[in-house]
Amino acid sequence: MTKTITFNELRAIKDSLPDGTIHCIADELGISVETVRNYFGGQNFKEGKCCGVHIEPGPDGGIVVLSDTSILERALEILKEKQKAPAMAEA
Repeated sequence: MTKTITFNELRAIKDSLPDGTIHCIADELGISVETVRNYFGGQNFKEGKCCGVHIEPGPDGGIVVLSDTSILERALEILKEKQKAPAMAEA
């Protein structure tokens, strides 16, 4: 399943993730930390791999077509868990 998102939206998701999340996603999916960083716009292809990300220039940093959404889906799940945590603490 492919997903199209702007580069700025993708970076905002990455920037919203709690510290250590990149390492957790890498461990859970069995990939290198640098591969996860490359997914979110990094450029270290000596240590990490490209993982189905295609960037086209344009507004909002350009358009990103993700052919593999597993990293994005896990990042969004973590953000949902993060949003629920304060509500659960108040209950």
